[in-house]
Amino acid sequence: MNELEIKHPQSSAPARPKSYVALVHHPVKAKDGSVITTSITNLDVHDIARTARTYALARYYIVTPVEAQRALVEHIAGYWRDGEGKERVPQRSEALSLVHPIASLDEAIADVRAREGKEPLLVTTAAKASRSKKSFDEARAELRATDRPALLVFGTGYGLIDAVLERAELHLAPVRPGVYNHLPVRGAAAIVFDRLFGDEGA
Repeated sequence: MNELEIKHPQSSAPARPKSYVALVHHPVKAKDGSVITTSITNLDVHDIARTARTYALARYYIVTPVEAQRALVEHIAGYWRDGEGKERVPQRSEALSLVHPIASLDEAIADVRAREGKEPLLVTTAAKASRSKKSFDEARAELRATDRPALLVFGTGYGLIDAVLERAELHLAPVRPGVYNHLPVRGAAAIVFDRLFGDEGA
């Protein structure tokens, strides 16, 4: 399947600070509320990287304490970033160059801080509407107004644990509140990126 080049209209809005995304595989919730570690999926590596590149995010952290899983991510990304895949599909190489496997969310936060020289604004997402949340319009305005980088955090499994949610300074409303709200994480990430950064283009 051929990659399609997507062109975006130019925006006259001032440039926002850089934004980053983290996909957390630990610590996340199981169905019964216990804390678990989920497995990496190939589709999430590829699809969130491609979407992050489309919306000009600076880096895509895949968070897992399991060394073998981080090595798997590096192997997947390396094929497209440095191997034969780079010659075959340069656009995929550009997207996969954003992928950075890392052992913990704290390490991801520290990496953003080191790269940007400022503490990142932690932005979390959840399917349930039980916590105090910002609308996407409100969140978009806050991201525009701050001079700090943003780190958007998505959870796998049954979502981020409360200890992670409580660290967030900005918590997004559900993408689509209602009785059925079970989007794949790569689909939710694409919608969130578009609602927050949709007119900016890469």
